[in-house]
Amino acid sequence: MKRPEWVLGLAAGLAFLAPHALAQGADEADPRRLEPVEIWGDRTPQAAGAQSVIDAGLIADTAADRPAEILNQAPGVNIQMNSGQEHLIAIRSPVLTGGAGQGSFLILENGVPTRSPAFGNVNSLIEPHLEIAEAIEVIRGPGSAKYGSNAVHGLINVILPDAESDQSLRASYGTLGRWRGDASVNLGGDTRLNLSLMEDSGWRDTTGSAQQKISLLTRQSLGGWDATAWLSASSLNQETASFIQGPRAYEDRDLAETNPNPEAFRDAWSARAGLRLEREIGPGKLILTPNLHSQGMVFSQHFLPYGGVEKNAHTGGGLMARYDLDPIGRFNWRFGADSDFATGYLKEIQPNPNPSPNFPQGVHYNYTVGTQVFALWTEADMQLTDNLRLLAGLRGETHDYSYDTRAPVGLNGRFNVPADRSDDFSFITPKLGLVWDREWYSLYANYARGARAPQVSDLYRLQSRQVAGEIESETLDSVEIGVRGDALFGHLDFDIAAYWMEKENFFFRDSDGLNVVDGSTRHKGIEAAATLRIDDRLSLGGNVAWSDQTYTFDRPVIASQQNERITAGNAIDTAPEWLADARLDWQALDALKLSLTVEHVGEYFTDPANTVTYPGHTVFGARAGWNITNTLEASLILRNLTDEAYADRADVGFGNERYFPGEPLNATVGLTKKF
Repeated sequence: MKRPEWVLGLAAGLAFLAPHALAQGADEADPRRLEPVEIWGDRTPQAAGAQSVIDAGLIADTAADRPAEILNQAPGVNIQMNSGQEHLIAIRSPVLTGGAGQGSFLILENGVPTRSPAFGNVNSLIEPHLEIAEAIEVIRGPGSAKYGSNAVHGLINVILPDAESDQSLRASYGTLGRWRGDASVNLGGDTRLNLSLMEDSGWRDTTGSAQQKISLLTRQSLGGWDATAWLSASSLNQETASFIQGPRAYEDRDLAETNPNPEAFRDAWSARAGLRLEREIGPGKLILTPNLHSQGMVFSQHFLPYGGVEKNAHTGGGLMARYDLDPIGRFNWRFGADSDFATGYLKEIQPNPNPSPNFPQGVHYNYTVGTQVFALWTEADMQLTDNLRLLAGLRGETHDYSYDTRAPVGLNGRFNVPADRSDDFSFITPKLGLVWDREWYSLYANYARGARAPQVSDLYRLQSRQVAGEIESETLDSVEIGVRGDALFGHLDFDIAAYWMEKENFFFRDSDGLNVVDGSTRHKGIEAAATLRIDDRLSLGGNVAWSDQTYTFDRPVIASQQNERITAGNAIDTAPEWLADARLDWQALDALKLSLTVEHVGEYFTDPANTVTYPGHTVFGARAGWNITNTLEASLILRNLTDEAYADRADVGFGNERYFPGEPLNATVGLTKKF
């Protein structure tokens, strides 16, 4: 790709703009200002259940070009990168694909879902503005009663900066041919504009990409209401590389740089708007959050043997309403109602013939779907004694679908097009927790149920062995205990959690591309995170997670599909037993900060039959930041410091061992101006 002159233009233009905008900006930050997570987050730090918060400082230092670089620093999180910005998510789970990957993790921006529940995306982290976030909240395990469907294994909440957040401009270039610019500046006293631009020539053949993100947030008073409004949008145009194949293919450096499908691509855009209105009414506070969202995507299915092209889009919106009652003695109570209305479509075409009769050329699916979601929820917490707190929640929700096909009804090779129909689902998700506070630590126990209504693609992109209407809502029951606190006279912060989860009606797609509609699984594990401040200049932080994730059902298969045989007790594929991440920060000089990072992914099976494994990897990184002045920093980031040959993702697909190779050793130099 051509050298992006916009990087220099952005830096020069905004360097002029920002001081003038700052002159119109807010007065000094209000010392009573709540932390972003207290305003937008799912849980307070004192609540029962596992929570991690990645703050603005770590987000800025990491300068993540891809979602995994920042989010894998949270315990129990394993984002696997594919090609470019494509990725798959795991939170206390295996790495999930298809409908399971779309619907098992709830992605939020300022506490509002970025998509309607039935229209998920396995690459959902390409949409929120992670690059400049004020904070990123990660909830591990089922989300609270406030969110419902899709918060099954966890949720990720991206919190946008406001006018009181630090202002900055940043430009960088990487040795793999990646240009990037970020800006977060005030436009007047109460409005913040954020912009991120990236052009990447790609280190693998024919893998150039361009990504743009913009967000705007403003706070105003409207007729007695405290109002916060925001807009955000993203665009991605990517040439995509497919898997390389063969045992340990990622170890061949020349092969790793190739692209077996140079025609593959992904073009995607998204836009969102939200308005949060707050005011005191009666004995409490009313919060109303109307919201809108829209997205569109077209991409080649390079990961499937017939090389289809899929085009999908949806537009939706609704209202999130809640009322927080003023505390009554030792009792706090809040309740709310949510609604979402959406319409979307999907069209899948196979442009070229395939030798197999299972994959006929032409249109496979072409449908539209309308959805409606209604939910009521309530949460309460009670101080039972001076040290013991009870927290409880309950949510009930309904989902209605109206499906209309434009493709001929019936079987077409492997593909099964159902006739027009309507479907509905409803479920209740409770939670109950206890917290015992001591002088320097807190113990907690938590039960929660997660659930998700089927994705539109689960329900209506059927296959030859399926019948319409057989899919049920997926549920996951979780029990968790934990301890968090500080020790060593405040030098050590720690958070340890253990969990046991059982999932029923697990809908997933196997590595032969076949849907499984009635699976069940068990997930148990222990996570530990800690930060040790050795002195004023030296700190060590990190986390480690162990898990045992197994199938709890049997699935016999024909002889040609032995890699897909599932036996109760088998380890779930792409579920590493061990994950770990650590970071050492050293303020070597007043103007020089050095950091060393390490990420470890343990061995895992790559097929359900547990016949093929990936050995895991350990990847080191380093960062140096030099303060040229009090407001200007030059930085150097080294990724894959030892030039490890590894796979970001490994699996078995259609009988082949397949890999997305990890990036080789590379360096990024950057310049950051703060205001």
